[in-house]
Amino acid sequence: MEKLERNHPNRQVIPFLLMLFWGQVLMVPPRYTILEETERGSFVAHLAKDLGLRPEELAARSAQVVSDYDKQQLILDPETGDLLLREKLDREELCGSVDPCVLHFQVFIENPVQFFQGELLIQDINDHSPEFPDTEMLLKIRENSQPGTQFSLKLAQDLDVGSNGIQQYRVSPNSHFHVLTRNNSEGKKYPELVQDRALDREEQEELSLTLTAVDGGSPPRSGTTMVRILILDINDNAPEFVNTPYEVQVLESSPLDSPVLTVSARDADAGNFGRVSYGLFQASDEIQQTFSINEVMGEIRLKRELDFEKIKSYRVEVEATDGGGLSGKGTVVIEVVDVNDNAPELTISSLTSSVPENALETVVAIIRIRDRDSGENGKMLCAISNHLPFILKPSYKNFYTLVTESPLDRESRADYNITITVSDMGTPRLTTQHTIAVQVSDINDNAPAFTQTSYTLSVSENNSPALHIGTIRATDSDSGSNAHITYSLLPPHDLQLDLHSLVSINADNGQLFALRALDYEVMQSFEFRVAATDQGSPALSSQVLVRVLVLDDNDNAPFVLYPLQNASVSCTELLPRAAEPGYLVTKVVAVDRDSGQNAWLSFQLLKATEPGLFSMWAHNGEVRTTRLLSERDAPKHRLLLLVRDNGDPQRSASVTLHVLLVDGFSQSYLPLPEVARDPAQDDEDVLTLYLVIALASVSSLFLLCVLLFIGVRLCRKARAAPLGGCSLPEGHFPGHLVDVSGMGTLSQNYQYEVCLTGDSGTGDFKFLNPVIPNLFLGESEREVKESPHCRSSFVVS
Repeated sequence: MEKLERNHPNRQVIPFLLMLFWGQVLMVPPRYTILEETERGSFVAHLAKDLGLRPEELAARSAQVVSDYDKQQLILDPETGDLLLREKLDREELCGSVDPCVLHFQVFIENPVQFFQGELLIQDINDHSPEFPDTEMLLKIRENSQPGTQFSLKLAQDLDVGSNGIQQYRVSPNSHFHVLTRNNSEGKKYPELVQDRALDREEQEELSLTLTAVDGGSPPRSGTTMVRILILDINDNAPEFVNTPYEVQVLESSPLDSPVLTVSARDADAGNFGRVSYGLFQASDEIQQTFSINEVMGEIRLKRELDFEKIKSYRVEVEATDGGGLSGKGTVVIEVVDVNDNAPELTISSLTSSVPENALETVVAIIRIRDRDSGENGKMLCAISNHLPFILKPSYKNFYTLVTESPLDRESRADYNITITVSDMGTPRLTTQHTIAVQVSDINDNAPAFTQTSYTLSVSENNSPALHIGTIRATDSDSGSNAHITYSLLPPHDLQLDLHSLVSINADNGQLFALRALDYEVMQSFEFRVAATDQGSPALSSQVLVRVLVLDDNDNAPFVLYPLQNASVSCTELLPRAAEPGYLVTKVVAVDRDSGQNAWLSFQLLKATEPGLFSMWAHNGEVRTTRLLSERDAPKHRLLLLVRDNGDPQRSASVTLHVLLVDGFSQSYLPLPEVARDPAQDDEDVLTLYLVIALASVSSLFLLCVLLFIGVRLCRKARAAPLGGCSLPEGHFPGHLVDVSGMGTLSQNYQYEVCLTGDSGTGDFKFLNPVIPNLFLGESEREVKESPHCRSSFVVS
């Protein structure tokens, strides 16, 4: 027992240590390893197993693998939970020379949201060979170089890293040099050529060695380059120019790459030391951009055009260098010769663009001319075209004044284009022309003129306020302020038209705006006048008539006139069971306040208790039977009828029609209308409810007595069956029916009775079934006394 108690604390510590160890493990992101260039879709790791989740759990929680790279390299298989490669990886493209190459990714899991970090180590494979920057390297060594001298060579580049990178350099076997592999400050290996024995130029002037760079891959890859070693002779004589300084004259019009001068230098040495090369010595940017020298021949040529007006002479220092590095200096003086390559320049110092008509000798412009050439090339002549009312007067030195020669008349000519021509005296002659435009100022002698004799504008009804509906435009042949037009609305002739509440006009550009929404059903069009006034002195104006047409929008839904509909009573039609197919049950009469196609109505039977029993004509709204009635047909039918217009968007109205099947019009059956219960009455006070019930009971008792009295009187006189408080005689029809044939949409005449239902509680009229004389009557004219509850009857065609 004591032993168990001593071990009990250890049992509590062990789970705590396990939890602590597991938390530390989760904090370290797992790292997976894969070789570069592995094929797409290859297996990387069992990610579900490493996360401690089932594959189906990863799919259910919408696991995703994301990274910060533009392209996603990894993909998660939702069925197995394995981490796969989305595409083939190139370590050199992803990491370059960085080693190790590690890609960081995250695993995102929902419900609940969790994030897991991961790393993918891309191992390098030896897929690149070392490459030297040049296929051949040139090394110059003096023949007096001592054995043991070291010469650094250019290193090779290998995109692979680690052991797959460059490991050593080798040189082809020879008796003069061997190669050592060195490490530079960046840790890269480079070759160093070491001289083994003395060189003798007379014995061998040039050596060619093959340098090889080898990497550490398996199998190893290599790259080679050729090392050419030139053995230089000892030099003790410097070159000397034959004639210095050199002097030459060059035309500034000389073409590019034309020769200027050839310099020559001599060297007393023989061989390479006696071979001289030429170059510019300490030349400025201007000289380097203007001249070039042939290194072998010493010929100086032009690189760009000369300009005497900018630089008149050049002093060029040249250098001659022999093969041993010794050099000599010389001087070349180049004089630039001027040619007539600059056209005269013309500058307008003062210009008056507008000249008032009828003015005398008005100064239009002050002109200054100049030519950058010298001598005869710089002399100039200045003139204007003939047949113009202007003259050019010379002023001071190269200044001229352009003035009017006679008064100007704007009505004959409103503007002038004066061309001023300046020519020099060089060979060939160069000419410059400049054209100035002179406007003749106007007086206000023209009224504004509208672009149309009248304007007709259209705007759809229900427009938004401040809508731009059109632009009134006028022109004025005058100029300046005389042609500046302002627009305004004139008072309308119709004093009842409140024009300023309908439209406004922009005084500057003539744009018309509708100030409020227009209604086609209220106003189809209106007219007003617009005035255009210029800003001259005195001001001139003109008027134009503007007509605005309001276009109809489909903003009114159809309104059903018959059958009447209200909140408590539905229309009921009677249908005899002996009715033939095509029997007219009723006709829906509807109107639409819109016009045109917006008022074209179509009818549709949306829903019926028995869909195959009734049909509705789309164009006239007639509801007819489609077959014979049977005993199995329900005695009461409910039809949902739809009336639609032809506008855009289309609007509609619906009406509910109840149809009762009767054996004949003498059947004493008319069900009371169903009154919907108002849910708001459930919250009324109980006392108020009792009072209403008491009053309703008394009123109903009184009404019942009156109805019984009237019914007895009617039954005695007409012996007709009671029909909702409205009696019809068996053998006669009312003779006071209103005939509206020719005014409606029915194709035949039908008689309807309008009765006021005594128990509806409202003043609505009830349209009963059509009375068909052909079924029950044999005579064309019937007379019957008016029922106390039937207010009127009418005939609809």
